[in-house]
Amino acid sequence: MKAPLPGPGGTIRTMRKRAGLTLAELSGRTGLAVSTLSKLEMGQVSLSYDKLMTISKGLGLDMAELLDSTPHPGGAPTHGGRRVVHRAGDGQQVETRSYSQSYLATELLNKRMTPIHVELHARTLDEFKAEFGDLIRHPGEEFTYVLEGDVEFHTELYAPLTLHAGDSIYFDSEMGHAYLKASDAPCRTITTCSPRGRDESMIDTFVNASAKHAEERAQPRRKPVVRRAKAAGK
Repeated sequence: MKAPLPGPGGTIRTMRKRAGLTLAELSGRTGLAVSTLSKLEMGQVSLSYDKLMTISKGLGLDMAELLDSTPHPGGAPTHGGRRVVHRAGDGQQVETRSYSQSYLATELLNKRMTPIHVELHARTLDEFKAEFGDLIRHPGEEFTYVLEGDVEFHTELYAPLTLHAGDSIYFDSEMGHAYLKASDAPCRTITTCSPRGRDESMIDTFVNASAKHAEERAQPRRKPVVRRAKAAGK
């Protein structure tokens, strides 16, 4: 019997077989090609955040279960004295036009909050709504601490306010909200979201925006048509 492959790819393979699914069946659930799934399981291609989310839903698992490759006695994770350390640059990256996000502590199962390091890009509410359609809202509560720059914070119930480095805000995230960059300097925050139950609408919002942003960046730009002026007398 072969030892399971290390890392998320091996975990995906183990969970797929435990669920009694073939690669073709998982492909049908996720929309990912069989060849792509096979390469992911073998560790031959990198696992992006959106693929992890898609596969976890196809398997009916919390995404963190695919990232937790540490063996547990009896196959069940323990929760006493848990910890995870992320060094600078670690984390699952999600890139949209409005935000660059790094989701932290993704290895831990059943977290009561989702910590995120965020860099803001959108400067106007129109720019933000062009990407997300409206203000963002999701069940639960949210806390943000401004690390650098100025943040213009919008909600559907209060007048906009500006947060500076060292300022923080805690609010009900079911209230529509948006963070905008309000200074020329880089603008970064640490944000924690505490969803109610296993609601993943907040993560889905950014993963979908990230996938759309990646598609837009992958589209080749059309070269401008250059027309030469006709020579005089012709």
